[in-house]
Amino acid sequence: MIMNQRYAQGPNEVAGLNTAELRANFLLEDLMQADQFSFTYSHYDRAIVGSVAPVNQELELPVYENLRADYFLERRELGAINVGGEGIITVDGTSFTVQKLDAVYVGKGSKKVTFKSVNAAEPALFFLYSVPAHKEYPSVHIPKEQAIPMTIGSKETANERTVYKYIHLEGAQSCQLVMGLTILHTGCVWNTMPSHVHDRRMEAYFYFDVPENNVVFHFMGQPQETRHMVVHNHQAIISPPWSIHSGAGSSNYGFIWAMAGENQVYTDMDVVNMLDIR
Repeated sequence: MIMNQRYAQGPNEVAGLNTAELRANFLLEDLMQADQFSFTYSHYDRAIVGSVAPVNQELELPVYENLRADYFLERRELGAINVGGEGIITVDGTSFTVQKLDAVYVGKGSKKVTFKSVNAAEPALFFLYSVPAHKEYPSVHIPKEQAIPMTIGSKETANERTVYKYIHLEGAQSCQLVMGLTILHTGCVWNTMPSHVHDRRMEAYFYFDVPENNVVFHFMGQPQETRHMVVHNHQAIISPPWSIHSGAGSSNYGFIWAMAGENQVYTDMDVVNMLDIR
């Protein structure tokens, strides 16, 4: 099997892309397909962004030819967050029961990783994010209740939201993976606003719980040269290190954020002045 690939592009190239080209390079539309894995290999920090939706059968994490590895996590680590019904992730014989918005960290060297749903009528939906790793850390289940919450923003600026950190310096340990999610409060639509960039880390955004017939406008690009893409439920964005990553929805919603790069410091970011955005 060959994994989809997305090659890295710089700000000068992205500034000249039209809507179709922008979506072809940075938007992942084919996630959460029943009974299959969907993976895209990004050349930003060698991150793999994907999903698995095990409806009728238990699915084992496959190996792909372009990884040049004996098994998927031979030189990688992986984070999984469930946005669907109750599921089970089994790592080398150890099973974790995963509720909606629970996470599992799977360490480098894990050979057999499987995913299944407890109830096919309400299947588990796992967002997956994998990055290279040079050190092994224990695989661990992180329930949403154990994630560190942080409420920021305000209703007055339509960006009140609660951030839940799962895999990070003060939480579940990893080699370089950082992962969590954000829930926007009722009546609020803006995420990551004011905007920022972190040139030392790429990031992926996966949007979920976007109500039917609603969308999110995701903004990317250099602060003075922004572009936007319209994103639907269960779609993801690959965000380059040099790009902002903000969104505004026609309703409130949630999104998973996953990062990899030079460090794991959550606050290592360069905030952009609102009046400087173009």
